[in-house]
Amino acid sequence: MNRAILGLLALLAFPLAAQCDVYKYVDAAGNVYFTDSPLKGNRYELEWRRTAAKLVSEQGKTLIAAGTRRLTPPPVQAAPRDLAIGRARYSALIDVTAREFNLYPDLLRAMIRTESGYDPSAVSSAGAIGLMQLMPATAERYHVSDIWNPADNLRGGAEYMRDLLDMFSHDLRLALAAYNAGENAVIKYGYRVPPYPETQQYVRKVLQFLWAERTSAGS
Repeated sequence: MNRAILGLLALLAFPLAAQCDVYKYVDAAGNVYFTDSPLKGNRYELEWRRTAAKLVSEQGKTLIAAGTRRLTPPPVQAAPRDLAIGRARYSALIDVTAREFNLYPDLLRAMIRTESGYDPSAVSSAGAIGLMQLMPATAERYHVSDIWNPADNLRGGAEYMRDLLDMFSHDLRLALAAYNAGENAVIKYGYRVPPYPETQQYVRKVLQFLWAERTSAGS
């Protein structure tokens, strides 16, 4: 199965070989697709084909929002004061954990903001707990000593996300969908984001917050 590229965001997060071709397609509904190999079928119209190196050079710091023609995702409101405090409190821990699992710290920050709003005592209606909203079964699977401990919780969530990225060939959208709905749901729907409103909204929110993190950091 060909690995889809989530616009320039995926190119920056998971670089392709410099001479790899990147294809941009648009379907009749206006959805945009970026891939590293041609798409088959009459529903896709090829807009351009470029090398990854040329695309990165042209776009620079611009990230392309998934599934739209716009060059930026919907605007994200500035984080309220309590989020800013939580972000600062766990910033060093996030940086260390991200390095341990070869993840971008901004990705973990975007996930935490979406999952718990930096509240280590957060509990969802489904029973997910802590900064990364780990389910008890996931915490057990990743040998999380104390699910309520921010460091343990973050480490378990980061290790799970690392495994999901590897499982889904570094497709960020699929990894995020799997984090929310489970890897079996992504597989069940043919390696696509499952048609669950909650999961689709989750993926959009994390990507928007990731955009906000990278923009605020001047990335």
